[in-house]
Amino acid sequence: MQEKRKQKKTLWLGLGMLALLLAAALLRPLIWPVDPLAQDLINFLKAPGTPGHPLGTDQLGRDILARLLAAGRTDLLIMAAAEVIPFAAGIFLGMASGYFGGRVEWVITLVTDTFIAFPYYLLIIVVAFVTGAGMKGIFITFMLVGWLLYARVAKGVTASLRNSEWVQSAKVMGYPDLRILLTQVLPNVLPQAVVVLMTDMAGLLVIIVTLGYLGIGISPPVPDWGTMIAEGQGFMTTAWWLSVLPGLMVVYTGISLSLIGDGLADRWR
Repeated sequence: MQEKRKQKKTLWLGLGMLALLLAAALLRPLIWPVDPLAQDLINFLKAPGTPGHPLGTDQLGRDILARLLAAGRTDLLIMAAAEVIPFAAGIFLGMASGYFGGRVEWVITLVTDTFIAFPYYLLIIVVAFVTGAGMKGIFITFMLVGWLLYARVAKGVTASLRNSEWVQSAKVMGYPDLRILLTQVLPNVLPQAVVVLMTDMAGLLVIIVTLGYLGIGISPPVPDWGTMIAEGQGFMTTAWWLSVLPGLMVVYTGISLSLIGDGLADRWR
């Protein structure tokens, strides 16, 4: 009983942290109606706690709180949107591979192994560099490689269920393969896939921030945590908050997603 309560606390803590961040990012115009792009060269590099700028200003006098929330909205929306197609495609291809076997499994496994053979982050950086900076490049990049992990998880679960009694019974009763996959296999694949999704979203956020830091992610002047970290790097000794605060936002988001993933894993174990 005590262990179940701990599991629930972990899950609800993660959900609460993420909900708080999403609410602040999405409702920024209502919560803090300050233009994140507005420059005030008179009040540049103001420290946190400055009246009118609770988290200070950057080298151009832009309000840090407004930029953090605006960047959070951008990065989190990209993180969530970029996961949709890889998540669905990976589950579909993985289930097809594990269920049908034979040539289908051989082709999907060949493609998967080919992509896995390349260093993951190097492949992402190369593709992002070729496709160009901005949201388009991030989406194309992750659609090419983001489905791999889900495919492997779905394949493993599906292969273990392929010869189960209820799947074989459904075949004997004449159910089409697609119906069997959707009604018998998918409900068993989704719990593990969703847990992986939480971890993968945290990893994707790091990738988005890294691309922004390297200058091949979100294009300025759109606020982005990675770009903010890069811009503040030269002021670490005099204005540490420029890089530290967006870095803490990334850590906060990663912790919330990890807590949700751990809570779901314990709940479905």
